[in-house]
Amino acid sequence: MLAALVRQEVPRTVAGARAAIDRVDAALATVLERRATLAGTVQRLKPVGGFAGRDMERERRLVAAMAHRAPRLGESRLAPVMNAVIEAGLHLAEEERSWA
Repeated sequence: MLAALVRQEVPRTVAGARAAIDRVDAALATVLERRATLAGTVQRLKPVGGFAGRDMERERRLVAAMAHRAPRLGESRLAPVMNAVIEAGLHLAEEERSWA
């Protein structure tokens, strides 16, 4: 599954390109699930969890570091993506806490 993230493919057809996207999306879903699990752990360990405990400076540094790995996307494109990822993880942590 991780090969889909690191292997450089050059699809020659729309079907081939879509198949490559599907492989990357499968790996991305797995990575996002793992990230949400880890974020939930952080929420349980922080003195102030949930949305009130967000560290916006840390999030800014995270996006800046990611932009170094994905320069074509850059901070301006990565910031809303990571905001959505972070918020999804926070919502999940809140839901799981209410189930416990």
